[in-house]
Amino acid sequence: MTDQELVKAALAEDLAGGVDITSHATIAENATSTADFVARMDGVIAGISLTHAVLNEVGLTDIKLLKKDGDQVKAGDVLVTVRGNTRAILLAERTALNFFGHLSGIATLTSKWVSEVAGTKCQVRDTRKTTPGMRTIEKYAVRMGGGTNHRMNLSDAALIKDNHIAAAGGVVSAFSQVRAAYPSAEIEIEVDTLQQLQEVLPQKPDLVLLDNMSPEQCAQAVALVGGICKLEASGGISIANARAYAQSGVDYIAIGALTHSAPVFDIGLDLRAE
Repeated sequence: MTDQELVKAALAEDLAGGVDITSHATIAENATSTADFVARMDGVIAGISLTHAVLNEVGLTDIKLLKKDGDQVKAGDVLVTVRGNTRAILLAERTALNFFGHLSGIATLTSKWVSEVAGTKCQVRDTRKTTPGMRTIEKYAVRMGGGTNHRMNLSDAALIKDNHIAAAGGVVSAFSQVRAAYPSAEIEIEVDTLQQLQEVLPQKPDLVLLDNMSPEQCAQAVALVGGICKLEASGGISIANARAYAQSGVDYIAIGALTHSAPVFDIGLDLRAE
């Protein structure tokens, strides 16, 4: 779904084929106002372009974007100012704030993880644990927070997980089958033990996912691999132990919480009637 399709669907959901009866009852048809989107907390923002798209979709064109995606902002900062029809501004308000707050929440949470691993080679990476229909914009927000993206979809690259391994009869069998079927694809394979890692290394994977291993086990894996392939740690990782995982020498830590558990970033709309 494109950004424009997402915006149209969100506004249609809000109106449900009718009108904003509150605004129609209380605000004159030709009334105009100026409104500011204001940060209520400190953090990193994402979703400026979607906010602009929502405002455009309801017919508003006098829009000033005062910040850009990826900016670190403070509580009280004005992010966007819009002037125009009051009914249109209030129609756009909740849809714009829903996008803006959600994406800025992802960017802000990602930036906190990135700060925890600063100074190491480890990158913070997202997963496919995204809101259906919103993967593209949520992964965009991760990038705005300083993180990096894993595959966007199942056809981008192969990720051989534990269920694939169980179905195929082992790590070597699973890997061999994927390589035979898709010889040019990037292949990542999940291992639960250092023994499995040793078994699969001769197959020359592009990346190995170390599932639910401790930082100490990850350090052992790094030594075992010796730079032959990249390593990603996943499972059991929190903000509190992120640095320990990063210092183990892995290339990535995979954090599903970036997209599935990010708190909403508090942004408000302050209206100034004219």
